[in-house]
Amino acid sequence: MTVRVVLADDQTVVRAGFRALLDLTADLVVVAEAADGAQAVEAVRLTRPDVVLMDIRMPGVDGIEAIRRIAADAALDGVRVVVLTTYQVDAYVFEALRHGAAGFLLKDIEPDELREAIRTVAAGQSLLAPAVTRAVVEEFARLKAPEAAGAERLAVLTEREREVMALVAAGLSNAEIGRELLMSPLTAKTHVSRAMTKLGARDRAQLVVLAYETGLVRAGER
Repeated sequence: MTVRVVLADDQTVVRAGFRALLDLTADLVVVAEAADGAQAVEAVRLTRPDVVLMDIRMPGVDGIEAIRRIAADAALDGVRVVVLTTYQVDAYVFEALRHGAAGFLLKDIEPDELREAIRTVAAGQSLLAPAVTRAVVEEFARLKAPEAAGAERLAVLTEREREVMALVAAGLSNAEIGRELLMSPLTAKTHVSRAMTKLGARDRAQLVVLAYETGLVRAGER
């Protein structure tokens, strides 16, 4: 399977560097580049890539707005966006996760890690396992009180789905959730999928954000 990638960054040298890395890999191909968010959305609509590597701070339409537009377009439902950032703890990263990013990568990532991350996201998984991702969510969850209607939003979930969602927010994999709740990984995955569907979350990253925003879990727990 060849993974089709769009590169969106306002710095030409950054795009060139990432393209050079990906061009050396047989199963990864760059199908378009963009220098701002508007160009990124247009490129995604034209090429329908599997993965978008999206810078956040770009002139005009920034990366967050571009992610919001991509997530809002039903025709682009299969497109996965990964945020490129210079700093691990960044309010913009948190907003990107809220709007549908599948995770984030630091721009100084090692080449092999970059390639594997793209493959992981293209396979439908979230780049949520690293503890640093949870640290970002927790940091900005501290700055924002849980929404008043949190309990109402969670009312659509069963008690078991809420338990599973809380464990997802704690960074546990399906296998780890299964061991914690004495169920198979497949059953855990089913509960995660149902929670995502009921809450309108695109992936596990958004499910984590929702867990904090609704007050299901709070910063510092677990």
